[in-house]
Amino acid sequence: MAILSFLGRASRTIKGYPKLLVLCTLSLSSGGLVAYSESQPDTRAPHVDPNEKEPKKKRVVVLGAGWAVEARSIVEPIRNIVKKRKGEVKIWEAECVKIDAANNKIVCRSNIENNLVGNREFSLEYDYLVIGVGAQVNTFNTPGVMENCHFLKEVEDAQKIRRSVIDCFETAILPGLSEEERRTNLHFIIVGGGPTGVEFAAELHDFLEEDLVKLYPAVKDLVRITVIQSGDHILNTFDERISSFAEKKFRRDGIDVQTGCRVVSVSDKDITMKVKSKEEVCTIPHGLVVWSTGIGTRPVVRDFMEQVGQAKRRVLATDEWLRVKGCENVYAIGDCATIDQRKVMEDILDIFEAADKDNSGTLTVEEFKDVVDDILIRYPQVDHYLKSQRHLRAVTDLLKDPQGNDWQEVNIEQFKLALSHVDSQMKSLPATAQVAAQQGAYLSRCLNHIIQCEEKPEGPRRFRGSGRHQFRPFQYKHFGQFAPLGGEQAAAELPGDWVSIGHSTQWLWYSVYASKQVSWRTRILVVSDWTRRFIFGRDSSRI
Repeated sequence: MAILSFLGRASRTIKGYPKLLVLCTLSLSSGGLVAYSESQPDTRAPHVDPNEKEPKKKRVVVLGAGWAVEARSIVEPIRNIVKKRKGEVKIWEAECVKIDAANNKIVCRSNIENNLVGNREFSLEYDYLVIGVGAQVNTFNTPGVMENCHFLKEVEDAQKIRRSVIDCFETAILPGLSEEERRTNLHFIIVGGGPTGVEFAAELHDFLEEDLVKLYPAVKDLVRITVIQSGDHILNTFDERISSFAEKKFRRDGIDVQTGCRVVSVSDKDITMKVKSKEEVCTIPHGLVVWSTGIGTRPVVRDFMEQVGQAKRRVLATDEWLRVKGCENVYAIGDCATIDQRKVMEDILDIFEAADKDNSGTLTVEEFKDVVDDILIRYPQVDHYLKSQRHLRAVTDLLKDPQGNDWQEVNIEQFKLALSHVDSQMKSLPATAQVAAQQGAYLSRCLNHIIQCEEKPEGPRRFRGSGRHQFRPFQYKHFGQFAPLGGEQAAAELPGDWVSIGHSTQWLWYSVYASKQVSWRTRILVVSDWTRRFIFGRDSSRI
């Protein structure tokens, strides 16, 4: 989603001059893609000094191509997107296997498996690199997971799961099997009680109860779904009301929720887990296991992190402008990176000195007001802290003594005390399409205005140093989150502490999901799929 948002805006021109775009995907499917785009100049010719040399075209390399219903309905070919952009576009299907940060280039390899002749490996140079390859499944080094589990990261994963579910039913009705063997084949286990695992469990339940049991009536009473969660509750990142409702609904639907359990190994026939409350280890037979417990860093990103001095980190770190720490011309967006937000207390002395215009050693409320807007832009945690403290109506309310009385002037120690708690509201952004899409849109705008903002910076003042930052830092705006729970019911946690649960919320989810598709073609196809499902049921073929 991040790269699709980026691509939708990135082929505009910088002050009328053409720029280059190279696109390489890793994350949408098992294959990859490399595209080369040269956008055409703006039709409104800019004024150019005849004695001035034409600026060199900048090359932007983008690694990654989007977000992981019917596969053909939600997947939009990259060629369909780039053909709508101005200029010549060349596309190569390949995978990035190495980022050479020292020499500003990447190494790619075609992963088309055939016996055709020709060199399968090539390199591309860049002026700016945008890494958006997403993440891979995190197995936590649990034995047997990679060999015996299904995952929910790529389009191919969904197709493979559907075929495997059908295989479980077809095997269960074969003659000569005992009832216990049939039960084992029809036991579906989902490891992970987060939004993805819960949504899959709910959709699987509906698929089995509304469609498959009608096709396989002889084994309808033997089907079982189990959700294994290491925490005390499923959907533990949601409001407690949503988590509680989801658990109660799953119990009504016959979905077994095992909380406080940690999987220690998975084989092709059973799964072994440790029950934390009893300190017991038990083994459960299964027909299919879906692993949905979090994300990990891809090898190509891990190798790059070692090059830029981030070997000890778990995730690639960027600054508030999405620039990779340790690289001036490399950016990272989406699940593969995290923003390392600077703390207010790290710059508290510089902020104080910038506000103290008369060098008196104290700040008045008026002097503080002069830098308030820059503080709120540069350090978004300040605004989050104000919203979490209901007795604070404005930033200037921070300049009060413990009894709530206004300070006419504050010294550095009082200023430190006033802002000492704001960094407690610093939180990492969730690994969701909503975050990635906003980052893609933000970064494409920055690159498209890079020359204008060099001449006229639009960012906040630099508290360390002089002048202003070239761009405003990225700020995420949360629009809420959904959790489909099956049975045409969903839960939503929306801004303003508003929680909505039920059938009406499911219809709201339908509208949001359709609107977030990448083209009108996919929107129409998705709505058509839903309509066809309501009338004829789900497709139970292996195709």
